[in-house]
Amino acid sequence: MRIIRVRHNGRAFYASLGEDGTLTCLQRDLGYTEPLSMAEVSLMPLVAPSKIICVGLNFRDHAAEIDMPLSAEPSFFLKPPSSLIDNGQTILLPRNVGRVDYEAELAVVIGQRCRHVTPEQAAGFVFGYTCANDVTARDLQRGERMFGRCKGYETFCPLGPWIETTMPPEDSAVRAVVNGEVRQRGVLRDMIAAPLELVSYLSGIMSLNPGDVILTGTPRGVGPITAGDTVRIEVENVGVLSNTVEWDNPGFAETGASAYRLQ
Repeated sequence: MRIIRVRHNGRAFYASLGEDGTLTCLQRDLGYTEPLSMAEVSLMPLVAPSKIICVGLNFRDHAAEIDMPLSAEPSFFLKPPSSLIDNGQTILLPRNVGRVDYEAELAVVIGQRCRHVTPEQAAGFVFGYTCANDVTARDLQRGERMFGRCKGYETFCPLGPWIETTMPPEDSAVRAVVNGEVRQRGVLRDMIAAPLELVSYLSGIMSLNPGDVILTGTPRGVGPITAGDTVRIEVENVGVLSNTVEWDNPGFAETGASAYRLQ
């Protein structure tokens, strides 16, 4: 089942997306008895996470290509929720940061709060799966021991286009396609830790809340993007996430900041 988040008559809810493009509200208490069309609703961000957890070096070939050692346990870092953008929105390149890369990933969306779950239990706490692009300021990453800056810029976590409730088979391909050219390709079976193993591991460290997102790692083939590019992240049996790329406008933040002065 493919699920998106929409707003209709001032009410936000999740809805299943039918093959004919109609929407069925998944919250029965709202009283929707008939399907809705896409024209009747406005799209909302898929999730409103308390945190975005990114697992690093979960493909051996990617660790080798960026010359990073593997750790004995999964390594991870956090992206801020402010880095999220949706399918079709624009990745903004910060000025004066050097090379910025795409990283194609499968993302897990948590559906119920969980803590200390086993891999066998983890599936019961997962809402579904979607496509993610762990956009990275690569030059900054090479000079930093911590990844907060190089991974945390606005728009550096595209996510979408929907949530697929069925886990993709392990032979599903993960691809990054830039301007129609396949630049990155891997297969889920090549992950060091499988998605449900990651949910279990992370739940032993912190509570995972509904809407939280786990990016499960990227395969070999990461590379640069530049203004004017169109980047597609394809996860077979899940969906296709597409975003354009442009330069950020530094004047926008200054204008926005002046509008929110404390009185």
